[in-house]
Amino acid sequence: MDWRVQATLGAAAVLALLLGWAIIARMIAPQSNTSRSRFDAILVLGTSADMDGNPTPDQLSRVTEAVHEYQRGVAPRLILSGGAVANRFVEAEVMARTAEAEGIPASAIVLEPHARDTMQNACFAERIMLQRGWRSAEVISTPSHLPRAAMILDRLPLEWSVHPAPPLAPESAAYQRGAATVETLKTLRYLLWARWTEHCTP
Repeated sequence: MDWRVQATLGAAAVLALLLGWAIIARMIAPQSNTSRSRFDAILVLGTSADMDGNPTPDQLSRVTEAVHEYQRGVAPRLILSGGAVANRFVEAEVMARTAEAEGIPASAIVLEPHARDTMQNACFAERIMLQRGWRSAEVISTPSHLPRAAMILDRLPLEWSVHPAPPLAPESAAYQRGAATVETLKTLRYLLWARWTEHCTP
């Protein structure tokens, strides 16, 4: 067999093994490290607003679910995390406007407007919480995002539980597959690289 064919097959096998590792890691990712049903805060992980500064469907679903959890008494405040990543609009600020429009008082909203990825969402929110003496959080994001977020959260000195934000409208199978594929690749990057090189420093 030609060496180039062997090299191609070998590379494909390695890639398949790595992707399998990421898929399994997502399947066994923890969902919490506590039995709490009430928390100091509800942490909403950011995602970009649209180019006009309006919440995207993913962002709206996360905030709406956080509002529902607040109204259920899960926590007395929201921490909204996310900077201006994909465009000039700060994710936390857009989410705050949405939360207030849905009935959350401004006094119950804490902004973390600098995070540019999930690692920073967790780290910067942790910093805010420790400074204020808060030790527990329910963490809300879209279902495909939460396994990777949980891997990051599991390394922090907080009590936490993840909570999925269901879509507000039906999603196509193609969209769901695409979201799962992107998150699998991001999980692989985290396992291979980010968890060793990116660090939380409260």
